[in-house]
Order: sequence, then structure tokens, then C-alpha cells
Amino acid sequence: MMKCHTLATMPKAKVALTLDAELLAQVDTLVSERHFRNRSQAVESALAETLDRLARTRLATECAKLDPALEQRLADEGLEGESWPEY
Repeated sequence: MMKCHTLATMPKAKVALTLDAELLAQVDTLVSERHFRNRSQAVESALAETLDRLARTRLATECAKLDPALEQRLADEGLEGESWPEY
């Protein structure tokens, strides 16, 4: 069950990482159990999932700043004098 979060056509860049030995051992276990093809794919997948989660968290954080009553008033403002067509 290999996971892949990137397209094969995307350009890749080589980087050097320093990881905790215990974390690296866990990554190696996942690679040996064929969850990932290699260490690079495991790290890339984890990073992609983290960035996706952070993007969703950021959207939720920004939405939480909205005032529902104000948003409703703004939405209703554009509908004054308008009527919905009957279907």
C-alpha cells in the first residue's frame, strides 16, 4: 500500500535533512513494510499532508473570525426589494 502525494511530472529538488534517530527508524520501518518506496517518498508525503492540513486549519481560523450576524446583514443587504422567482 504505497502512498503518493505528488505527480511524477513535478520537478524535484534534492535537500539534506537532519532527523531524530527514532523518527528515522520509524520511517525505515514504513519503507520496509512497503508503505512507501523510499525515505524520500515518506518524508515528501508527510510534508504534503502537513501542508494540506495547515491550509485547511488556516481557512477554518479565518472563517472563525467572521461575525455571522454581520455576514447575514451584508448578504441580506443585496436582496432588499428583490423577490425570489417562483419555480
